[in-house]
Amino acid sequence: MNDNAALIERYLAAFNASDWSAMLDCLHEDVAHDLNESGREIGHAAFRDFLAMMARQYRETLSDIVVMTAANSGRAAAEYTVHGEYLATAPGLPEANGQRYTVPAGQFFEIDDGKITRVTTYYNLKAWIAAVSAR
Repeated sequence: MNDNAALIERYLAAFNASDWSAMLDCLHEDVAHDLNESGREIGHAAFRDFLAMMARQYRETLSDIVVMTAANSGRAAAEYTVHGEYLATAPGLPEANGQRYTVPAGQFFEIDDGKITRVTTYYNLKAWIAAVSAR
């Protein structure tokens, strides 16, 4: 396994452990975070705030993780399955009442000097809304 793949696996393992500090340790101080179907946030403080919001509204773990890296490049990707529970209503989304969901998702990464400099997350929001609305 190369260093970039190990970094991404460490980042995702920290997510599964809800170890926000370990996740932040994987990120460059000025990390660019592209949220699914939304905007871009920059830096550790914004990412920390995002993690706090996620912890309030969702409980999620990832399985079936596959990490892919490009040879001689600072780019990587991960594909996985998200298993979650919707804990608190997020603005503009259906009402939360503990609905469980499973959705495929992925992330793209840029890495420089051993730190993640960009995280871009993708999942099908319509499929997620359907999953939590069907309950």
